[in-house]
Amino acid sequence: MSSSNLLSGFTRLCKGLAVVLVGAHIVVQILPSAVSFLALIPAKTIPFAWNLITAGYVEQTIYGVFVSTFGLLFTGKLLEPIWGPREFLKFIFIVNFLTSVCVFITSISLYYISREESYLYLPISGFQGVLSALLVGIKQIIPDQELASLKIKAKWLPSLAVLISIVISFFTVDSAAFLPPLVFGTYIGWIYLRYWQRKPEAKLRGDPSDEFAFSTFFPEFLRPVIDPIATIFDRLLCGRRSDVSNEERDYTLGSTALPGSDPIEASRRRERGARALEERLAAEMLASSGGSAEELRRVGSDNV
Repeated sequence: MSSSNLLSGFTRLCKGLAVVLVGAHIVVQILPSAVSFLALIPAKTIPFAWNLITAGYVEQTIYGVFVSTFGLLFTGKLLEPIWGPREFLKFIFIVNFLTSVCVFITSISLYYISREESYLYLPISGFQGVLSALLVGIKQIIPDQELASLKIKAKWLPSLAVLISIVISFFTVDSAAFLPPLVFGTYIGWIYLRYWQRKPEAKLRGDPSDEFAFSTFFPEFLRPVIDPIATIFDRLLCGRRSDVSNEERDYTLGSTALPGSDPIEASRRRERGARALEERLAAEMLASSGGSAEELRRVGSDNV
């Protein structure tokens, strides 16, 4: 597969968001003082509350803007066609905002515990929280798809990203600037997809399948320990929602379950994700080998 095809097929929305990331980076490079207004600085969040939104789109380093831009383009290439532009943008906005809120609360709490003022005045910004949440979306859609370049399955991408970040944090002095957003972004992304994401075709929310349980982020030998703890928090935080979902799943018409059954819909969503990936890879392979437009259309129709 040629590099030209690998770098094509990005959606218009993702390209627009990439321009925002690059543009924000250029702004803070030209005007360094803009960081104090756009980044999340807990001591200034009140009254500068807008930094709970803007901080996620401001990359302060060239490395950060490079990783975030290409990560957005490649994950969006898979997720946006399945979720739709509106849902994709909604996911990014909610995850970004709630991640910033959690980082703000954590920074304030650490200050009161340690009395270290660095927790109040460290400028925290970057797209890493949303990017880690998008990896959770990849885990949900194509969990068993093996990434040839990394030799691992897609379901391990979020866990691997968190693990690598934790290891790096032991060797850097500013780990508080990237580790909390990444961890919170991963968890909030999972909460959104697990409990909140609306599925209009099924008239239900979330993905309660066992394959997307919280313990699936951990190795197999840890799951007997993680599952009971996750169940407790699930009942405390989402008990009402779970009860409603169970009623909806148990409700039947005659002897046939309603078409909005959660486990069935979760399986269909993963199938759609795998099929979309297969169609894209097949089209790119044909294009790289000089396939005709008629052949490309035939690949799409064969995979429907």
